[in-house]
Amino acid sequence: MVLAFAGGAAGRAVFFFLCALAICLRLRYNAAMESKKITVMQKLLKANDAIAAEIRGSLKAKKIFFINLMSSPGSGKTTLIEETVKRLGKKIKVIEGDIQTTLDAERLQKLGVQAFQINTGPFGGDCHLESAWIRAAIDELGMEDVDYLFVENIGNLVCPAEFDVGAHLNVLLISVTEGEDKPLKYPLAFQVSQLCLVTKTDFLPLKNFSLKKLRENIKKVNPACAVIEISAHSGSGLESWIEIVKNRPGIG
Repeated sequence: MVLAFAGGAAGRAVFFFLCALAICLRLRYNAAMESKKITVMQKLLKANDAIAAEIRGSLKAKKIFFINLMSSPGSGKTTLIEETVKRLGKKIKVIEGDIQTTLDAERLQKLGVQAFQINTGPFGGDCHLESAWIRAAIDELGMEDVDYLFVENIGNLVCPAEFDVGAHLNVLLISVTEGEDKPLKYPLAFQVSQLCLVTKTDFLPLKNFSLKKLRENIKKVNPACAVIEISAHSGSGLESWIEIVKNRPGIG
């Protein structure tokens, strides 16, 4: 194909100049917009962190131990809370995060536990919980006669790790069905967690899964992260988990 430009060489020169100018302006616009996005995100995270710090201090003053549970979908967060309630009693309140449904909150309410559901679907389907929403849920639940507050964050290993919800203890669950490489693929989730619970260990005889390799990968991204292997089905490891909750690290 041959393109003809009006005005000969002079016309072509003007054309190429205008193209170069348009590209330059587009690049500068994109850079400005990207900078604006970064600034907005920094302000959002700073505001979130301020509210999270307020929550953490307020609950510590009330001697309420706040635990944030994170994991991929189906790793056993709700089951862990159920087993914890059975062992610690009902002075526990729970904030449930999901994009849709109240299924997990309903499960816990059957045990006599007061649970508050946050669904993000109606306002965009966010894949994490933010501290402002947690504060509103705490106000709605009330914190009278409570020893422990649990947040079951929305199931994924990316977004929840980016937003501080004000917890005293971040706990990451990873099931043996997920593979040993998850700490390397999603390092931030492990870096912000003080404890990792390896769940569904009763499946180990059926899986080609190396606990040793998983522990090594966790230590690569967060040497300070404690690791406990548990099974809600057999009860293995749950007493170690309960002992940590009872000891309330960080608030005494």
